[in-house]
Amino acid sequence: MNTPDTAVPVVLAGARGHGRWHLDNIRRLQDKGIVRLAGVCELTPLTPAELPEGLGTPEQSADFGALLDTTGARVAVVCTPIPTHTDLALTAAGKGVHLLLEKPPAPSYAEFRRMADGVARAGVACQIGFQSLGSHAVPAIRTLIEDGAIGEVTGVGGAGAWARAQSYYRRAPWAGRRRLNGVDVVDGALTNPLAHAVATALALAGATRAEDVARIETELAHANAIESDDTSCVRVSTTGGRHVVVAATLCAEDPDEPYVVVHGDRGRITYWYKQDRVLLQRAGHGPEEFEYGRTDLLENLVDHLTDGTDLLVPPAATESFMRVVEAIRTAPDPVQLPGRAWRLLPEEDRRVVPGVDGLVAAAADTLCLYSELGAPWAFPTAHPKEVSP
Repeated sequence: MNTPDTAVPVVLAGARGHGRWHLDNIRRLQDKGIVRLAGVCELTPLTPAELPEGLGTPEQSADFGALLDTTGARVAVVCTPIPTHTDLALTAAGKGVHLLLEKPPAPSYAEFRRMADGVARAGVACQIGFQSLGSHAVPAIRTLIEDGAIGEVTGVGGAGAWARAQSYYRRAPWAGRRRLNGVDVVDGALTNPLAHAVATALALAGATRAEDVARIETELAHANAIESDDTSCVRVSTTGGRHVVVAATLCAEDPDEPYVVVHGDRGRITYWYKQDRVLLQRAGHGPEEFEYGRTDLLENLVDHLTDGTDLLVPPAATESFMRVVEAIRTAPDPVQLPGRAWRLLPEEDRRVVPGVDGLVAAAADTLCLYSELGAPWAFPTAHPKEVSP
């Protein structure tokens, strides 16, 4: 364990919104002597009440680069609006500061490559914030697959039926946008709140690199008065001949835990990735359920710097996910669902698409798109995109 003198100094860029989770996590690791919060980068400084007790008085500045210099930060956690990720990451890399970069790492594949290549040239470590890939369930599922527990894998499905109030899209200027002031944002259901389902499904399919992706089909829609998608699905055809289908909505009737399911010809493995819970169902056996621990990604990054532990989610592990982001970015704008396809729950200030919960589950179960499942608001055609190696 590090001592207070050897605790790794960290600067957090973006400490409000989801950044509050990072503040709490840094506090947890600071209590263990692993890191020390040296600085906070926000346009408006945090008030004392916004800092968790025990974090002291970190230096604050709106100038990220200057803050890295004055604090002597060794690690930067970047939890800022999606379009800012690449430039902030490269600022840190240029100063030799290692990175934990929130997902999605960039709003386009070109920006992702600019970030990943720049970080590699600078020789700094970069961890992408897909916390689900830090779960010990992921290697355990891979072992089950390799051991033939469910036979030959035929495909992987993912399902996310969540709910968001209309106020969710008013929390920031970029929320629910595909572009803002001419800059890509791509803040959709599959690329941001339920991005973990996509990245985890691709990881369990063994298709994490760009060259693993042969074809991507998207169906994007929204019930809310937004630009991006809140009800969507994607099918990735891998070069290995598998299909990965992830369906998502932020307009669920009864929101539930998102999951990924690995289909085999003799069984299936379901992984509720926020709970680190796994259900194994296979021919000739009763169902078996397992719960696993999880390695924190910031802690893993520090271990990588101090003793060479392998990074759990380096940029290369998210290339195929970024191919999906790119396919969604370049797809036709999402379809506005007609008024008859949704209803408002005034007491919760949210829009609901009746029947969408079942469609999301069916897509993950059958590896079919919404249109193929006969959704009443079915899309006339999916938008396939061949992916060049």
